[in-house]
Amino acid sequence: MTGTPDAPAMPGTSDTPDGAAATGTSDTPDGAAATGTSDTPDVAAATGGPGTHAAERLRRWRLVLGAGSGSDGTGCELSGTDADMDRTLQALYGSGPPDGSGTGPGSGQGQGSGQARAGGRRAGGLGASAPQVARWLGDIRTYFPSSVVQVMQRDAIERLDLSALMLEPEMLEAVEPDVHLVGTLLSLKAAMPETSKETARTVVRKVVADLEKRLAARTRSTLTGALDRSAKVRRPRHRDIDWDRTIRANLKNYLPEHGTVVPERLIGHGRAARGVKKDVVLCVDQSGSMAASVVHASVFGAVLASMRSLNTRLVVFDTSVVDLTDELDDPVDVLFGARLGGGTDINRALAYCQSRISRPAETIVVLISDLYEGGIRDEMLKRVAQMKAAGVQFVALLALSDEGAPAYDRSHASALAALGVPAFACTPDHFPEVMAAAVEKRPLPVPDEV
Repeated sequence: MTGTPDAPAMPGTSDTPDGAAATGTSDTPDGAAATGTSDTPDVAAATGGPGTHAAERLRRWRLVLGAGSGSDGTGCELSGTDADMDRTLQALYGSGPPDGSGTGPGSGQGQGSGQARAGGRRAGGLGASAPQVARWLGDIRTYFPSSVVQVMQRDAIERLDLSALMLEPEMLEAVEPDVHLVGTLLSLKAAMPETSKETARTVVRKVVADLEKRLAARTRSTLTGALDRSAKVRRPRHRDIDWDRTIRANLKNYLPEHGTVVPERLIGHGRAARGVKKDVVLCVDQSGSMAASVVHASVFGAVLASMRSLNTRLVVFDTSVVDLTDELDDPVDVLFGARLGGGTDINRALAYCQSRISRPAETIVVLISDLYEGGIRDEMLKRVAQMKAAGVQFVALLALSDEGAPAYDRSHASALAALGVPAFACTPDHFPEVMAAAVEKRPLPVPDEV
């Protein structure tokens, strides 16, 4: 998507000064890409000349501007696929209010012309019917790739207030499943009719399965290695010797005449024995802004719970605290057990987690929250300090998602940093490395920018 607020870039090209790109072909000298059709007279002109590039630029601007005010100066009429694409974009990114009288698929207006409705104003609107929106969702899948479809779906839900229509089974069958859609469904589950719940679970399960496929193997591999390295033994096998630590521990035995160190004591890593080696507590803020983090935390919780060397507990909270550990064998059940929205009482959640710690020196607590505390701030910080003093490895993540830099309470983040707990946002791909460092009690790999 481009930086143009009301019109996205068509997929298939890089960002260009022209502000839009249509689908399906390679780049041209002016950064444009054609749709692959020859329906537009200007584009069907002789190829290779400067006029062709100028016509393509006008065509792209016409798709960006729509058929309303400001686009007439292009002198470019759309037909065929271009006109259909224009109607699809106009239904979502039009400048007018979503009053249901726009030109989206199924509205019966502007078929084959790509023109604005009466009054010359480009106005968005998908109408109030689920079948009409479902047809529009099918259309955008025809013209755009999956990554763009997901963005347009999210924009439609936010801009046109389509949340209520997400409760309709036919709507759920038409959407492209992604993490943001799961967050929307979870926030609506209390109002979801029985006829929609099974379809919603199917959508959620597909997203969860995709995340597990992407993240599970690497997480298990990374943490298994970290657990092995954290199991210290006094008489390690040769392949398990930690040579750096062994040399540092035996520098007093350096023989300058031989230029070598005589190691009286070997330090190494043993292979992690069977049984629980570490306790992990995931403490997840389920306020509305943390929806994507709740989805990823549920998947990671299930992955960690599948590892016999880890005893994993999952706690979600708003102003109340819910322990979902018993549901960790199925992340879908975990997600439907969460309740997105509400206030935030981090102190209360940490008090519950603290009460469940029996081996502080072998425990990792991961707080996933934007730190907007509605409870008692000083008590929250006091509990973190107590857990740290007892030997708990405490990790504070402002978000666990791919959404970029989150909004968060900077004063609370600074207070945690003063306690030796850096608070930072973490992507799902980076999370295994963070957990491995916590397992080995190494400094956490904090990104350069938080």
